[in-house]
Amino acid sequence: MVGDQPETADDGRHVVINGRGTFPGVTDTNIDLGRPLQGDVVDLILDDHRRFEALLRDLRDSSSDRDAVRRALATLHTAHAIAEENHVYPRLRGQRAITEHEAEHGEEEHAEGHEAMLAVLELAGTDTQAFDDAVEELARVINHHLTEEELTILNPAREEVGEELRSQLGEEFASERNRQIDGGCGSAEQIRGLVAAARREGLLDEDDGESDGSDD
Repeated sequence: MVGDQPETADDGRHVVINGRGTFPGVTDTNIDLGRPLQGDVVDLILDDHRRFEALLRDLRDSSSDRDAVRRALATLHTAHAIAEENHVYPRLRGQRAITEHEAEHGEEEHAEGHEAMLAVLELAGTDTQAFDDAVEELARVINHHLTEEELTILNPAREEVGEELRSQLGEEFASERNRQIDGGCGSAEQIRGLVAAARREGLLDEDDGESDGSDD
């Protein structure tokens, strides 16, 4: 690692989202999601946050390939959330950098993101008012989470966790994130399962976000 900058693969290739693995159905797209190898976990998470913002801008742009963008965003959001929940939140909680409530609230906001993402994926067309409305709601949910996570989780991580542990966490986060992407995460089938599990665990209300997949 050079300074505080995260190290990434230097072969210049785009990350290809594919349909391999347990949850098929995510078709190929050459949108670059990055492929970090190591670095400070705070920097790596912030890099993904900027990617979310860029993908949301493209998703709002009617001249872009909105279908490819929504699949790329679904893949990145799913991989990022799983990596945070499996590695980052538990370790920060163990270091008492964040509370159990803050970690659980982060998981609740991930679940809300999955729910809003599913509503976008299930729409057949990308040139309808229904799609625009679903994108607006997705942007609202994700942008709220980015702001809250940066204030209540990443700031304490900077202040309470040493550089060595942040670097170790960065490797764990990057490895899990990349493994999920390589496995073809982010299909509607997988996200539907994540939403159902979140409802069972009480992270989402049972009657929230019901989608019939129509373009009304």
